[in-house]
Amino acid sequence: MNRTDVGPSNDEALFSLHGVDVRFGRVQALAGATLSIHPGERVALIGANGSGKSTLLRVLHGLMPHAAGAVVTRVPPRAQAMLFQRPHMLRASVRNNVALALWLHGARWRDARQEAVVALGKVGLADLAGRNARTLSGGQQQRMALARAWVLHPDVLFLDEPTASLDPTAKREVEALIADAAQGRTLVFASHNLGQVKRLASRVVYLEHGRVLADLPARDFFTGPLPEEARLFVKGELV
Repeated sequence: MNRTDVGPSNDEALFSLHGVDVRFGRVQALAGATLSIHPGERVALIGANGSGKSTLLRVLHGLMPHAAGAVVTRVPPRAQAMLFQRPHMLRASVRNNVALALWLHGARWRDARQEAVVALGKVGLADLAGRNARTLSGGQQQRMALARAWVLHPDVLFLDEPTASLDPTAKREVEALIADAAQGRTLVFASHNLGQVKRLASRVVYLEHGRVLADLPARDFFTGPLPEEARLFVKGELV
């Protein structure tokens, strides 16, 4: 029920959840969720559809209220960015879709457009800067959305199934860009792709019906004993 914003500290968690509940009518999206995110971690949220991954990301990012518990964050909103599974494309050029993010953060429009081109160059879209963003392919839209998040130079990057709807080639391209963008940042991402989780994550949080059932370093998660539900999920027997 409480959300507290406090100053950053290198010795303390960037985000702390204590017994957080989220409900959508009769649906319990999160149930007593308790965890902390520390600087430099790359945390993967995994679990079946409806397990609470997206809800947890939104609570951490301050986009969703909670019915009970407490959320403490030491990262100001300006230092966070989120990439959604299906990013919203404005009816504007690719350049202006990216520049708008900076302009909303107080940059001059001319400067924002210049920085947008630089960011688009990092994701291989500089030559498409003048194209209508809604004409891009799915992979190109995700790359543009990553540039839009990247251009803000966030300390924390949240990703919600960023490659779920992409073809294999686009998945590899976007994943490589995510790995690059995560350097020097804290990364929290939801994914069904366990290979991707192994490649990107330093820590894995498994959710089941809104509850955190496992929270382990990635190596321990994939090699050590797990709760039965998490074990079945990893084996592909729980979807």
